[in-house]
Amino acid sequence: MTILALEFSSERRSVALARNGVLLAEAGETGGRDTKAFALIEKVLAAAKVTREEIEVIAVGLGPGSYTGIRAAIAVAQGWQLARGVKLIGISSVEALAVEAQAAKIFGRVNVGVDAQRGEFYLATWNLSGERREEISPLKIVTAAEMTALKNAGEICVGPETGKILWPRAAALVALADGRTDFLAGEQLTPIYLRETNFVKAAPARRG
Repeated sequence: MTILALEFSSERRSVALARNGVLLAEAGETGGRDTKAFALIEKVLAAAKVTREEIEVIAVGLGPGSYTGIRAAIAVAQGWQLARGVKLIGISSVEALAVEAQAAKIFGRVNVGVDAQRGEFYLATWNLSGERREEISPLKIVTAAEMTALKNAGEICVGPETGKILWPRAAALVALADGRTDFLAGEQLTPIYLRETNFVKAAPARRG
């Protein structure tokens, strides 16, 4: 199966392409507010010599993380499904971080933290070894002080903004998506976000 993965939940955004469990290409960008999604997609397709028509599954990193980046990845996947009828799968970017920790040989009880803004962190705890990956404490929101206390207590912490700096990668997403069959319709892809989204209405324009 040919899988395209989109991981835009952090400031290190990436796209990866794999076929039958073999990574064919990966491309990324760092920083800035605009995600050059289609440029990254075209880059990996060209590197792997694969056409758009050959894509069978799109895996999307659902965060938590950058709400704007995650929504952009979802929008691309939804449009692709409408146009080509591809299958879609959503994957936790925190689990992708756990895969990255395994690859870095960070084993034992590992706390995966992602900045949730407002002085808070998203936190999940995994038991990692070379052969196994088990979530032992599901994703929740903790204060920055609680995250700091874990590090000060000698606990292993990883993530884009805390402890051992690791970033979720599209290459991890394709590895996690391989063999899965829990596909979703486009409208079922939603960001992982543990609190309600608050929108502030702009003040009316002042007349001169």
